[in-house]
Parts: sequence; C-alpha cells; structure tokens
Amino acid sequence: MTTNNIWYVYFLRCNDNSLYAGITNNLVRRLHQHNHTKLGAKYTRAKRPVTLVYAETAENKSMASKKEYQLRKLTKEKKEQLISTYMLNINSL
Repeated sequence: MTTNNIWYVYFLRCNDNSLYAGITNNLVRRLHQHNHTKLGAKYTRAKRPVTLVYAETAENKSMASKKEYQLRKLTKEKKEQLISTYMLNINSL
C-alpha cells in the first residue's frame, strides 16, 4: 500500500448548493466515494451529486485538519468568495 504524503483541504458543492469541507490524501478517490459509495460522508450521501469546487494542499494531515477547521468557521459569503477566487485562478491557467 502506497501512502500519499500530500494532503488536501477541499470544498464540495452539494446539489442543494450547500458546501461541505473535508480533507483527504487522494482527491479523486474521495470525490468518487462522496458521489458513489457508502464511504462518502453521511452529509453528502443525502445531497448527491457533489462537485469539487475548491482544493488546497497541506504539508500533513494535522495541518490539513487545522485548515479545514478554519474554513468551516467562515461565513457562507466568505466561503463563496474563496471559491470564486479559486475558480478564477484555475480558469486562468
């Protein structure tokens, strides 16, 4: 079993327009779990399909968890601003 040392903090947009924050060391696998398996979060299982709208890297799991906690505390408006800026940067690549 290989271990990915890169951790990600991410936001998913659910079908009801709500946002879900999480961490993972494999974004593709985790997005698949959220959309297609029982391994996805209970919250997202009831709000499928979900779309990845934000991701950033973290040095390790601990740093990813701390960043996730900070992001969860933001207001919905601040989260939307962060996502908007992220999407602009991705689209300009």
